[in-house]
Amino acid sequence: MGKTILWALLILAGLGLLIGLGLAIAAKVLHVKEDERIDEVAKLLPNANCGACGFPGCRGLAEAIVKGEEQKVSRCKPGKKEKNFDPIIAYLEKHPNEDGTPVKVHL
Repeated sequence: MGKTILWALLILAGLGLLIGLGLAIAAKVLHVKEDERIDEVAKLLPNANCGACGFPGCRGLAEAIVKGEEQKVSRCKPGKKEKNFDPIIAYLEKHPNEDGTPVKVHL
């Protein structure tokens, strides 16, 4: 009886190690690199998440701005020029795309 429990514990521990190793490898292989500028632009928006801009919240608008899908930062209705829009434009001027091209944004 004691050997049966010991074998069961050893098998479960071995399976746990194998599955953990598989998950660690999958996390490295399947990692998706995300542009850190999206988070920075989202922080500069008012974060009302109202959807008045036509995007699903401020993060959706920030992602569209950084990817170049939206060029008009003033689509954000609760945003203010001095508090939100000017800092976003300044930030994106200092942080161009990976190939060196600027992100085209305007009011």
